[in-house]
Amino acid sequence: MPNLKHGDFFLPYDPRLVDFARNMRKNPTPAERKLWGYLRTFPFRFWRQRPIDRFIVDFYCPKLKLVIEVDGESHYTNEGITSDLERTAILESYDLQVVRFQNSEVLQSFEEICKQIEAFVTISI
Repeated sequence: MPNLKHGDFFLPYDPRLVDFARNMRKNPTPAERKLWGYLRTFPFRFWRQRPIDRFIVDFYCPKLKLVIEVDGESHYTNEGITSDLERTAILESYDLQVVRFQNSEVLQSFEEICKQIEAFVTISI
């Protein structure tokens, strides 16, 4: 499995996910599009639809070691919850923090979501 540079070490990723991630970047959900507009102006660089391990994370900031996931309804089924717990545990094993927001939160409480993300800058500095 190839590696993605992350600070002083490399994160593994599945190269078969690269084309799928590229297509996902071209077709964001409304919530992802809105959040990306904000993250593009952030003081630290974020990547969107970034392969890490066997997953594609919605947003990733190497400097903050932060993964942001914007979840739709499929994440709230029993299968989705179980899958997300496993995914989060694997990502956290790389010393990454994972924060999850619902699509509806991003669209309806955008300012609050931005404040929560900004808090990671304060914590990391």
